[in-house]
Amino acid sequence: MLDKNILEQVKGIFSTLKSSITLAATYNKEDKNATELKDFLNDFTSTSEHLSVEYTEVDDKQFHFDILKDNNPTGIRFRGIPNGHEFTSLLLAILNTDGQGKNIPDETIQRRIKSLKGEISLSTYVSLTCTNCPDVVQALNLMSLINPNIKHEMVDGGVFQTEVSNLNIQGVPAVYCNGKSLHVGRGDLGVLLQELEDAVGSQTDENIEPIERKFDVVVIGGGPAGASAAIYSARKGLRVGLVAERIGGQVNDTTGIQNLISVPETTGTQLASDLKTHLNTYPIELFEHRKITSVKLNDALKAISVKGGEVFKAPAVIIATGANWRRLNVGDEEKYIGHGIHFCQHCDGPFYKGKNVAVIGGGNSGLEAAIDLSGICNKVTVFEFGDTLRADTVLQEKAQSLTNLQIFKNAQTTNVKGDGTKLTALTVKDRLTEEEKDYNFDGVFVQIGLAANSDPFKEELKLTPRGEINVDEFCRTSIPGVYAAGDVTNVPYKQIVVAMGEGAKAALSAFDDRLRGIIS
Repeated sequence: MLDKNILEQVKGIFSTLKSSITLAATYNKEDKNATELKDFLNDFTSTSEHLSVEYTEVDDKQFHFDILKDNNPTGIRFRGIPNGHEFTSLLLAILNTDGQGKNIPDETIQRRIKSLKGEISLSTYVSLTCTNCPDVVQALNLMSLINPNIKHEMVDGGVFQTEVSNLNIQGVPAVYCNGKSLHVGRGDLGVLLQELEDAVGSQTDENIEPIERKFDVVVIGGGPAGASAAIYSARKGLRVGLVAERIGGQVNDTTGIQNLISVPETTGTQLASDLKTHLNTYPIELFEHRKITSVKLNDALKAISVKGGEVFKAPAVIIATGANWRRLNVGDEEKYIGHGIHFCQHCDGPFYKGKNVAVIGGGNSGLEAAIDLSGICNKVTVFEFGDTLRADTVLQEKAQSLTNLQIFKNAQTTNVKGDGTKLTALTVKDRLTEEEKDYNFDGVFVQIGLAANSDPFKEELKLTPRGEINVDEFCRTSIPGVYAAGDVTNVPYKQIVVAMGEGAKAALSAFDDRLRGIIS
């Protein structure tokens, strides 16, 4: 079943295996997928003497296979045949089971995973053509290996369609924790771990000693501003620590980028990868998947505490935590996120082929989403709060040329409605007449801008009414030794190229203050 060239490549990947790893398969011989599953597993396990397969015949059609290490369960299950993008997830699951892989998290993240409370059963529903699904599957497989109380299965939604339909899954990857929806869409280890902590709680071990790390400069945030600040600081010969939830930040959720000067065209994921590559060319210590719990910024030596018991200290702190998608903050919005309400048309738009959808927001991101969706949806309706569209002229002209795209201005979304399992309608008020009207939609894509990620600092720093950190022309905040850059600040124009420049400026200001003795 597997191509000979692929088998040879897999043999090379598994040449360093040391553990005895068994794929324990369960199948029904009457199931049309049974032969394909057996052919796949036989080919796959032929690539190493450390791999084997065992079969158990059953009466039901819930065919799957579990990964065992030295005959002990790992908690990892594949319900379906992991072809397509999920083939990488299987490869990595084998390597991680053997204790190999660059994706294995450090001590602090492992502490957090081990601290999750109770027995946790996770299911991730995927499409084998989904490019975002493997990141989620691989992260949750890792958690199963680290915490013996966690079990995780990948479920091929294309095979178990009835199950997907019963759960009313409208976007992938869709993660369920102990039978309840946990996560929909793109995600990484840090995001998923935080969601699990919120869902099941954590049991902190008070006997564990905190890990204290000292630097000349601590940069908080791994997006364009944070990466720029870290690189400029490192080029001054300073010891730099970069603390971030994810390298690339919001850039990871951007598709096409065509206005980064000197780079005619790139993608968000590629730029995030390039930022990490550039950071790694300098002696910058990267601490990814960190969640801030508290900050102390008024002392000469600033302290940033994160989940897992780490404390980062430095006389200079550069805040570059960026921003996240702004929510509607109406009615049952939270309830229907992932069940009719979405933020990424590239991830979830294909689920609405031939259906009617709405896009909320008439800026560049809103019209870009509407234009993309118009190619696959029956009808796209755009609701813009203001009396004019804010998108570039070229986008407005393109949108107005599309026959299945309608635009309403002065339109305020006041409520979302659903049937308990999925969104069915929006309530929209005409701001000129004050008249409210319900519009029926299959899906809604929210594109109303960004909200600054400034909550951890709001007790100590001056913020604008919009929650942005106030900075001067040198990126200095209201506290000496604390600087801020990028989308988290009040600097206008939330653009990648602007954020990079502001990050460089913040680093240079911090270095200048160091030379002048303002900070130690």
